Amino acid sequence: MKLFIRDHFLLVSIQIIQCFIFPVIIWLDGYRNVQLIAYGIFLALFFLTVYLVIRYLLNREFYKRLSSQMIELDESLERTNRTPIAKALDQLLYSQYRVYKKEIQKAEDQKEEHLMFMDRWVHQMKTPLSVIELTAQTLEEPESSSIREETDRMRNGLNTVLYMARLRTIEQDFQIKPVILSKLVHEVNKENKRFYIRNEVYPRLIEARKGITVETDEKWLFFILSQLMHNAVKYSAGKSKQMIISLYERKGKAVLEVKDFGIGIPKEDQKRIFNKFYTGENGRKFRESTGMGLYLVKEVLEKLDHELEMESAVEEGTTVRIIFSSSQNLTTV
Repeated sequence: MKLFIRDHFLLVSIQIIQCFIFPVIIWLDGYRNVQLIAYGIFLALFFLTVYLVIRYLLNREFYKRLSSQMIELDESLERTNRTPIAKALDQLLYSQYRVYKKEIQKAEDQKEEHLMFMDRWVHQMKTPLSVIELTAQTLEEPESSSIREETDRMRNGLNTVLYMARLRTIEQDFQIKPVILSKLVHEVNKENKRFYIRNEVYPRLIEARKGITVETDEKWLFFILSQLMHNAVKYSAGKSKQMIISLYERKGKAVLEVKDFGIGIPKEDQKRIFNKFYTGENGRKFRESTGMGLYLVKEVLEKLDHELEMESAVEEGTTVRIIFSSSQNLTTV
């Protein structure tokens, strides 16, 4: 209604001005029949009112549609009514819809091509890394350890790129199945053994109950735990030689906890460490930080419907917990 009034404000204003000017002209010309003049003004206003009422009723849906916001893109395909201006609006929206869908599909194709390139590139880079590692084994210390340390960093970075590229289609990549948490922890520790030794920080596994099993995606959880372990080691090196991985149950839910005794996270950074590319104060001290590891952890856990908790105190350490949903058939073996 408001849009209709604004649209016809000029027309109504002109008509009212005319209803004032013409009687004045007639009066100045010497015609003094006030009743006839008033009747003429009444007829003009009456026909104007009838016109506005009919026009509003015919175009009510049209103005209503213009005044309301679209929630979904497909709403642009809805028909308004059969008036000429409504038909023109429907045709315009339909043409815009087609152009928009075409541009979206073009962008999706380009993004898919880019992701496919990144995926292939990462896999291609892993081959020369393996060759470099094999070559490094033939060298004397400390050159051999230095080279393998750098290749480990490169491999970790490539894996982050690969998982970041897969994040967009993560739902299609999920393979939910029972996973024994202690077994997964041992596999992560085995994979990162050299990293632990190099930084002189060693994990200790504490199980409140043997064989805690949850329904999750093993590959993605392996990546998440690896990220948490890398952070724990990186920010504990030189300050503590131990970190603790705990497996237990809390209120019927399985909990995987990674606790380090490192430098901790400043309070002002704790709410932002899961933001994309945010490195914080610790990230500026440790130049290797990309700000993507914890972001990926948070995003993947949300997709998996697992909860994430974090507690930290400066110079005391950090504790990160993965809490598995109670709807995932918590079992023990």
